[in-house]
Amino acid sequence: MNMTFKQIILKIHLWLGMSSGIIVVILGITGCLYSFEEELRPVVHEYYYVDQVKDKKLPVSQLIQIAKEANKDKPQQILSGFETYNDEQRTASVSFFEELDKDAIWYWNNYQATEVYLDPYTGSVKKLEESNFEFFVFVRRLHQTLCLRSDIGDPIVGTATIIFIISLITGLILWWPKNKSAAKQRYWFRWKDTTKWKRKNYDLHNILGFYTMLFGLIIALTGLIWAFDCYDKGIQWALNGGKTIEREVVESDTTHYTLVKPVDKVYNTIKQLHPKAKRYYISVPKANDSLAALFTFAGYESSFDNVTIQFDQHTAKTLQTITYNDKSTGQKFRGMNYGIHVGSILGFPGKVFAFLISLVCASLPITGFYIWWGRNNKKKKTPA
Repeated sequence: MNMTFKQIILKIHLWLGMSSGIIVVILGITGCLYSFEEELRPVVHEYYYVDQVKDKKLPVSQLIQIAKEANKDKPQQILSGFETYNDEQRTASVSFFEELDKDAIWYWNNYQATEVYLDPYTGSVKKLEESNFEFFVFVRRLHQTLCLRSDIGDPIVGTATIIFIISLITGLILWWPKNKSAAKQRYWFRWKDTTKWKRKNYDLHNILGFYTMLFGLIIALTGLIWAFDCYDKGIQWALNGGKTIEREVVESDTTHYTLVKPVDKVYNTIKQLHPKAKRYYISVPKANDSLAALFTFAGYESSFDNVTIQFDQHTAKTLQTITYNDKSTGQKFRGMNYGIHVGSILGFPGKVFAFLISLVCASLPITGFYIWWGRNNKKKKTPA
């Protein structure tokens, strides 16, 4: 039996949708949940705030030492970073990390992480958090890797995303009306009191799918950046005019002496250089890596405005500063990619919009399944 072009497209749309539907639903729902992670985390975690704001904060080195003492029951975990906020009411946090079984299937068996939250004014410990199972960490890992080890989960999620992209394109072909009369039924809901549930479900799939297609493509294409390293590098290569720009590795240029508290000098330096930054992060090198530079990060409201500065870990001398203007076109886009993906590049309204698009994307496999189910399970009329 010869099939028409649209019948072939329908078959492709159907079976691709069936093969990736469950994963697309998971990605859509977790994307909705994670859209407002930055706003919700401080609300649901009371230990993100101090009891009382005081005149002076304790030195970073002292806060790190207090955190080490609080986490002494896990001596195998190494210090990995320190984070604090410009908001005077926010707590500071110290991160510890331990690598476990690299070959384990589930991410929580690959590593163990602990976050110690401290009152930066008094040094009191507000919370020892097992970061692996913190709600938003779990949601993010479910979204990115289905909670699997990265080298397993990334290609699965990435492949499902590619299938979803093809499904959006084939869906548009199927949606395309034959004439103006048919088009009237495709642009908006024309429901009456007598409209049956099957028709409503069909319209939800077709009409919402049409209006969200372009934005769904943007979310999907930006999401692929994390799934496939070759795609990430390829996008940057193309935007850089066919050039691969390697990240310069800087090292501490002296190891024969160390300041007693270089981390305090480093923090004071980035605070003075970027007094209006939203948050400050210091990544601490491993104890046995004497050449590694001490990496710092000044985070602003817009992710692409962030500044990274690397210091000599022994002398606190500035080794490298990278601002937005220092980056190549590809690197600038890479810095903006997360903001585009979650909508934050357009502020809070952008996040709301991305939330709604993700919600519709999650609904498409469900409404599509019910269209297929309805067509293949029609009640046979019994003869009179």
